[in-house]
Amino acid sequence: MKFMKLGTRPDTFYSEQATRTLVSEIPSDLVIQVNNITFLLHKFPLLPKCGLLQRLCSDSSECESVSLELHDIPGGEEAFELCAKFCYGIAINISAHNIVPALCAAKFLRMTDSIEKGNFVGKLEAFLNSCVLEGWKDSIATLQTTARLQDWSENLGIVRKCIDSIIEKVLTPPQQVKWSYTYTRPGYNKKQNPAVPKDWWTEDVSDLEIDLFRCIIMAIRSAYVLPPQLIGEALHVYACRWLPGLTKLRSSTSSASQTEESKEKNRRILETIVSMIPADRGSVSVGFLLRLLRVANFLGVSTMTKTELIKRASLQFEEATVSDLLYPSTSFSDHSYDIDTVLALLESYLKLWKRMAPGAVESSNFLRSIRNVSKLIDSYLQVIARDDNMTVSKFVSLAETVPDVARVEHGDLYKAINIYLKEHPDLTKADKKRLCRILDCQKLSPDVRAHAVKNELLPLRTVVQLLYFEQEKDSSMSTTSHHKLPKPHELLLGAKMRTKTRDINGKQYSIGPDKELKREEDTRSISLSITKEKDQPKIKRSDSKLPVELERKMVIRGVAEEMESEKGREMTEESISGGSRLNIDPKKSMRRARSKSEIGREKRR
Repeated sequence: MKFMKLGTRPDTFYSEQATRTLVSEIPSDLVIQVNNITFLLHKFPLLPKCGLLQRLCSDSSECESVSLELHDIPGGEEAFELCAKFCYGIAINISAHNIVPALCAAKFLRMTDSIEKGNFVGKLEAFLNSCVLEGWKDSIATLQTTARLQDWSENLGIVRKCIDSIIEKVLTPPQQVKWSYTYTRPGYNKKQNPAVPKDWWTEDVSDLEIDLFRCIIMAIRSAYVLPPQLIGEALHVYACRWLPGLTKLRSSTSSASQTEESKEKNRRILETIVSMIPADRGSVSVGFLLRLLRVANFLGVSTMTKTELIKRASLQFEEATVSDLLYPSTSFSDHSYDIDTVLALLESYLKLWKRMAPGAVESSNFLRSIRNVSKLIDSYLQVIARDDNMTVSKFVSLAETVPDVARVEHGDLYKAINIYLKEHPDLTKADKKRLCRILDCQKLSPDVRAHAVKNELLPLRTVVQLLYFEQEKDSSMSTTSHHKLPKPHELLLGAKMRTKTRDINGKQYSIGPDKELKREEDTRSISLSITKEKDQPKIKRSDSKLPVELERKMVIRGVAEEMESEKGREMTEESISGGSRLNIDPKKSMRRARSKSEIGREKRR
C-alpha cells in the first residue's frame, strides 16, 4: 500500500461535541456546516485555494464572519476536513482508502491549478495515476471505495481508470507477475510453489461489490485472452466468498433466520453470477452448479435463473456425485430430501438426449454417459430409501424416469428396493407390488438373484418371476457362470425360510415374524406336490423332467392366485405396462409343459 504525505504542520484540529475547531489565536471568521458537524475556520487559508468558497464569500467583506452550509459535498465531513487541513498546511496522508473521497471533495470545492498552482486536485490526480493505479492491490482498494461515491467517481473517470488498470494486470502472463497478490488456497505455499498460479487474481477481485466484479469479469471475457475455465474459477471463488451455505449444507432454519434484506442481496448476487457463467461446457464444475441450485432453492430466486441452472447442470449431469444431489427439502412436506429438483435435473438431461440425432443416441460416448447417469440415480435411490417419510410414488417415479437402455443390470436398483422394504416394514401388498414392478429379473446377476429368491420382504409374484426366468435359462450358461445357482426346485424349497413346527395332525404351519400364511401355504403346497411325486414307485422321472413339472405347478399356482385376487385384470395390465417383465400365460405354460412331457415319453419308448 502506497501513501502520499502532504503538509508539515502538526494537526491542531480538535473536536468538541459536534464542533471541530482549529487551535489558533485568531478568531474564526468562516463557519461551515457539513451534515451534523460545524467547522470553525478562517477565510485567509481557505479562500485562496477553494474556488467555490471564493464565489460564496464574494459578497461579504474581509472582516465579516460568514456562515455556509455544504451538506452536499461528496465524502461528507471527513473529506472536507482533509481539504481544510491541506489549506492550512497540516500534515495529511493520502492512500488508496481515502483518495477517492478526497479527490471528489476537492473537485467540488474547485481546488484546481487554475485557482492556485500546485493545488489539491493536481496533487491527488498525480498520485492516483503514478502510484495507486500502478499497484495491484491499490487499484482494487481504490475501486472498492468508489461504491460509496458512484456518480462522482464515474463522472471523474476514476472507476474506468481503476477497471482498466485491474484488467491490464489480470491479462498479464503469470510468469510476468511481479506484484503482491492474495492466494490462500489449501495446500498452496508460495515458498514451495514459486511459479505464479494462473488464477492468482481471483481472490483479490472477489473482494469487490457485485456490480464492480461484473464489470471486471465482462471486460476480461470480451478480451478473449483467458480460457473459460479461469472465468469459471473466478465465479466460484466469488460465490464462496459472498453466498452463505455454498461451501457446506445448511438447514432451512438457518436460511429462514436471514433478514429479508440480506436474502434480497444474496439473491441478486446469485442471479448475477449465473448470468456470467461462460457458455462453454466445463467452464464450471457440475458440483458448483448444483450447489448454486441448492442455494437458489433457499433464496427463492427467479424461475428463469433456476431453469438456467438446471439446464447447465444437466449438460454435465454424468459428472455429479450422490452428495451433490442431496438437496434438503424446502417445502412443507415431511421428506428429508428434495426429490423434485433431482427429477427436474434428470428430465432435463433426458430432453437433451431425445433431441439428439439417432446416430448420436446410439454412439458409445452417449451410452456411456446415460449409463453413468443411471448408476448415479440408483445410488441416489439407495440413500433416499432410508428416509422414513419417502413415499412409494416419489421413489418409483424417479426410478422409472431412467430409460431401459440406461440400465444394463438392475443390481443397484434391487439394493435400493431392498433398503426401502427394510426401512418401511408397514407397506401394503399393493405398494410392494408397485415397488417391485420396476425390477427386471432378467437383468439381475446370479448373486443378486440368489439373494432375491430368499428375500422374505419381496412379494411372491417377484419370486415366481425369478424362478421362472431361471427355468428358461440355458443350462450351459448357468454352469459357466461365476456363481452357480441351485436348481429351481431347490430354490423354491429353500425360499422364504421360516421356523416351522407341526401340529397334532402332522401338518406344518409357520411361526415366522411375517405371518403371511397364504404365501406359506402356496410354497408348502408346491413342496408337498413334489414330495408326493417323488414317493410314487411306479412313475420314474429323470432329473431333467422335475423342473418342467415344477414350472407347470409353480406357474399355475402363482397365476391362479393373481387371477383370483385381482379378477384377471392385473396380469394383463402389468404385461402391457412393464416392457422388461415376464408375460406368463397359464394356458400356454401348461401346453408347453405337456408337449415337453410327451417328447420325454417318446424318447423313453
